[in-house]
Amino acid sequence: MAAEVGTKSVVAALVANTGIAVAKFVGFFFTGSSSMLAEAIHSVADAGNQALLLLGVRRATKRPSAEHPFGYGRERYFWSFIVALVIFTLGAGFAVYEGIDKVRHPHDIRGVWWAVGILGTGILLEGLSFRTAIGEARPLRGDTTWWRFIRRSRSPELPVVLLEDLGALAGLVVALAAVVLADVTGNAVWDGIGTLCIGALLGVIAILLAVELKSLLIGEGALPEHRRHLLEAASAAPEVRRVIHLRTQHLGPEELLVALKAEFDPALDVAGLAAAIDAAEARLRAAVPITQVIYVEPDLFRED
Repeated sequence: MAAEVGTKSVVAALVANTGIAVAKFVGFFFTGSSSMLAEAIHSVADAGNQALLLLGVRRATKRPSAEHPFGYGRERYFWSFIVALVIFTLGAGFAVYEGIDKVRHPHDIRGVWWAVGILGTGILLEGLSFRTAIGEARPLRGDTTWWRFIRRSRSPELPVVLLEDLGALAGLVVALAAVVLADVTGNAVWDGIGTLCIGALLGVIAILLAVELKSLLIGEGALPEHRRHLLEAASAAPEVRRVIHLRTQHLGPEELLVALKAEFDPALDVAGLAAAIDAAEARLRAAVPITQVIYVEPDLFRED
């Protein structure tokens, strides 16, 4: 379900950014504004990013193989990390380079009303895309703050789209302000300053995404509430005397690996122990349905 929700938001953002990119290039052609060009490149990068996210979702559905026995769920994390790199290199890098050039060698802006109209339309379309992403993410967010949702989410698509759309909206507002200031003051340096601000904004977003996605790529454990449910389910099994330890790791957004070491009733024979382990696995899956791979190791509790 989370994958389907994320995919809807990604498709909406892809459609919006493709249309906005075309409009921005038209605006740059008529105005010569570096802020407009930076925003056009930004939209191209965003559209490419959404295509990469969709690629990750599709590749993650591949069946496990001998080389990858736990499946390909982390493909979604990998391609989302590539998205962060694209934002930083293509989006932020180009904008900073272009901004420095335009501050040092400012060019007059032509046809300002073209820029105002196109940027205003872009703000409207990005706003609709952002609203779609918020609507899709709200049921998953629950009562947590948006920042905590982005930090805790094990599904990368929605946080990426949310931050991309937020950055796109802010970038459009900055570009619009820069173009208007350059026209009102007659000083084209404002256009270069606006381009630098867009580059800095994209750089911050890219770094935030890279840090979060790096953590997912390395391997994050279950959410605290999921871990609590798993411990309660394991401890409630009648044949389990004590849970010695529980280890979890996400193999993908909706795939959780669980390793449980527990002390079982010593009176159980081999057949009884096997049945008790099967029952414990069933309890764990019922407690947290995304639990896909389970390893249960019977052992004796030792104080050390």
